[in-house]
Amino acid sequence: MAVTIQQIKDLQNRTGAGIMDCKKALIEADGDVEKAIDILREKGIAKAASKAGRVAAEGLTNIKICDKCGTAVIVEVNCETDFVSGSPKFHEFVEAVTDRLLEKKPATLEEAKEITRDLFTDAVVAMRENFVLRRFAIVKAEEGQVFGSYIHMGGKISALVLLSKDAGEANRGLAMTVASAAPEYLTIEDVAEDIRARELKIAQTEVAEDPKLQSKPENVKAMIAERKVASRLGDACLGSKPYALDPDGKLTVDELCKQKGFKVLSFVRFMVGEGVEKAEEAE
Repeated sequence: MAVTIQQIKDLQNRTGAGIMDCKKALIEADGDVEKAIDILREKGIAKAASKAGRVAAEGLTNIKICDKCGTAVIVEVNCETDFVSGSPKFHEFVEAVTDRLLEKKPATLEEAKEITRDLFTDAVVAMRENFVLRRFAIVKAEEGQVFGSYIHMGGKISALVLLSKDAGEANRGLAMTVASAAPEYLTIEDVAEDIRARELKIAQTEVAEDPKLQSKPENVKAMIAERKVASRLGDACLGSKPYALDPDGKLTVDELCKQKGFKVLSFVRFMVGEGVEKAEEAE
């Protein structure tokens, strides 16, 4: 089938593979980008698929915590231009949206948009841009549990963690780790079965095509493929990431938790425009 230049360009941005390799993979995958990524990875042309996508949208992320009510909210609000995203008016607007969400605690994005509709209407009139409440998450803490938060680059990245107990400076340090390391999962048990299956298929293909492993028994090959999957998915988990405040950069989050006797119960990380692309400007 025929593929477009834009499809090839998008695949190249996500994988770093060459133009012709991207074109061949897309043709083989009948235009399915995700299948094309798998094909490139199986051939060793693309080491990993970028799940985040290209960051293009402007805006801010923000966090508010109510210790008294044991609730925290993290939010992303998008705008059209970087100029507006850096303005005091936009910052005040995002603060007001965050406060409203923390107060009302909506259950869905549709409900959140409805209860903040007046704020967005006023903002459009005042700043003459289109604004979007892209996503939010409300996290609740049980008795004894605590939040840690970190807002990076003035709101370009925000990270919120929920811990089993107060860990002192590690509350913020772990949020900094989430912000900088961008883990995909809390633990390997959180990985969905379809993702595990996809990674296993890729690993099995790699093993089958590795000349050094051709003489190995099938059960050994299967074990090697399983180990590849465990390693790749483990590297995507928070526990394997170096703790941001460790001066030597060697202490992992799992090791820190064992030393201090607490657990990371959940985390949320928002980066402005993650996975969103702007429309191309006319020349």
